[in-house]
Amino acid sequence: MAQKLDMRRVKTALRRKMAQTAEPAKPAMQLGFVHHNVDCIGCRACEIACKDKNGLPPGPRLRRVMAVEGGTYPDVFAYKVNLSCNHCADPACLPTCPTGAIWKRENDGIVDIDSTLCIGCRRCEAACPYGAPQWNAKEGIVQKCNLCVDEIDAGRKPYCVMACMMRVLDIGPIDKILAGKHPTTAIGPHDKPVRQVKNMADPDLTRPSIAFVPHRKGKVE
Repeated sequence: MAQKLDMRRVKTALRRKMAQTAEPAKPAMQLGFVHHNVDCIGCRACEIACKDKNGLPPGPRLRRVMAVEGGTYPDVFAYKVNLSCNHCADPACLPTCPTGAIWKRENDGIVDIDSTLCIGCRRCEAACPYGAPQWNAKEGIVQKCNLCVDEIDAGRKPYCVMACMMRVLDIGPIDKILAGKHPTTAIGPHDKPVRQVKNMADPDLTRPSIAFVPHRKGKVE
């Protein structure tokens, strides 16, 4: 059943949407994720922590750990790719929302959804090239990672990062992460983080705020 919207709040959100569509927010510091594809063991503790934090039913996975395997003996390989919302510099989801429920925070670049304004049209789900928005059939709304904004505002890290037993998932200023200047256990002393791995949509589409330490078979040449 569709929820009744506060039209005054919708009008305010739409004005914000139009402004951010015409000129995307340019935060002083853009937060983003980094994931080490090789050292990740695929335990999915980050997925479970995210579900617990957001009270998600079976189905929607705001964070997804994907296993990649291949090769022919003796040259076989396996690695993990960990994705959620990438909090893009030019989010494709934002301009598609008819109620302005999606917005980008100006202080840290986090892309968030106001669930009280979501009408479940699922346009954002179709627009995102990374599959970040997830349909919650129980609630009749779309949800996605908001980088645990309450934890961020309290000076802590997201639940997924804190749950990672291998410490291969982390957050930080994405420009410093890509430049190798952000201190994190997710990047080794000789590792070079990259913007894209194989089978991932072109980062030039939306300029996602994510970096990877790729497996040799996952590198984009």
